[in-house]
Amino acid sequence: MNSITERWVQSCRRELLDRTLIWNQRHLLHALRDFEDFYNAHRPHQGIANARPLHPVPTPITDPEQITHLEIRRRQRLGGILNEYQHAA
Repeated sequence: MNSITERWVQSCRRELLDRTLIWNQRHLLHALRDFEDFYNAHRPHQGIANARPLHPVPTPITDPEQITHLEIRRRQRLGGILNEYQHAA
């Protein structure tokens, strides 16, 4: 468990805390909750086939016509520090 915790702390520090000016404890808790949600629900993890931990692996797109007409939307979190990319419906 120690290595998993160290990896999470390093990711949190590198991707969030090194780029954010924290004002007070309330702001810190808000930023950490948002980062935790991003880390577990959206951020791809290389160790599990680039999948998100709380979601199944998506089916690959094999149709060339569908690949050329992909529409990707970006959602900014925490003022643009974290970005989520999703296929538009």
